[in-house]
Amino acid sequence: MTKAAPLHIGIGNPFRRDDGVGPWLAARLAEHGLSTMAHEGDGTRLIDLFQTHPEIVILDASRSGARPGTLAEFDAIADAVPAEFFHYSTHRFGVAEAVETARVLGLLPRSLLLFAIEGMDFSHGEGLSPAVTEAAKTLLHRLVNR
Repeated sequence: MTKAAPLHIGIGNPFRRDDGVGPWLAARLAEHGLSTMAHEGDGTRLIDLFQTHPEIVILDASRSGARPGTLAEFDAIADAVPAEFFHYSTHRFGVAEAVETARVLGLLPRSLLLFAIEGMDFSHGEGLSPAVTEAAKTLLHRLVNR
């Protein structure tokens, strides 16, 4: 039996600098033939997406106080996603809330990984900061070669 390919969901707004790292990664992964989509991060729509694939990988920016470019990884099936990790999110009901609500409702996919890259610049405009770009390239290589 072949393993289903995961859906990679790039969360964020490409017009808010480092917040666009999720869509940036989704676009690059698609160039490598992986299943991807960009998503603005609305939690209720994200819960609906959990029902579409048995394996999902979420790619997002964080602003937790870590050094810009720091990569954090969460296995959302095994552990709760810390809401404070994404406390600067522009979404009132964002990734962490969607995951934990889906957990309570029994709507999580079989596998749910979350990768977050610590951002530095969330101002209006396009383009990622150098630290986020480097971290995103490293994560891209890792995901392509999984």
